[in-house]
Amino acid sequence: MPSVTLYSIPNCDTMKKARAWLAEHPLDVVFHDYKKQGVSPELIQGWLALGATLDTLLNRKGTTWRKLDDASRAQAEQPDGAVALMVAQPSLIKRPVLVCDGQVLVGFSDASYQAFFAGRL
Repeated sequence: MPSVTLYSIPNCDTMKKARAWLAEHPLDVVFHDYKKQGVSPELIQGWLALGATLDTLLNRKGTTWRKLDDASRAQAEQPDGAVALMVAQPSLIKRPVLVCDGQVLVGFSDASYQAFFAGRL
């Protein structure tokens, strides 16, 4: 049975869908609430090392992004600046981030989870 770490915030609608999908499968899931437990630059760099991209991780469509000033948005154009913004404001991270067997998946859709876990369940 694969071990899964799911990073998000509990009240996110997409997160709720991901958790429901995971609950239907034989998986050992650890939930990391990054608003309460935080995220570090090292954690985000780890996701990037596993194949996530900054364009995927940084949620430029959400309310938190829209509330940023121009200077903060400009900061996000540089990799170190984008990571620093996500650490300071975890709501800027697209949800959820799933890590399993040295691979990372950002966001949720039924099809993407089925493909990701094919052969693992």
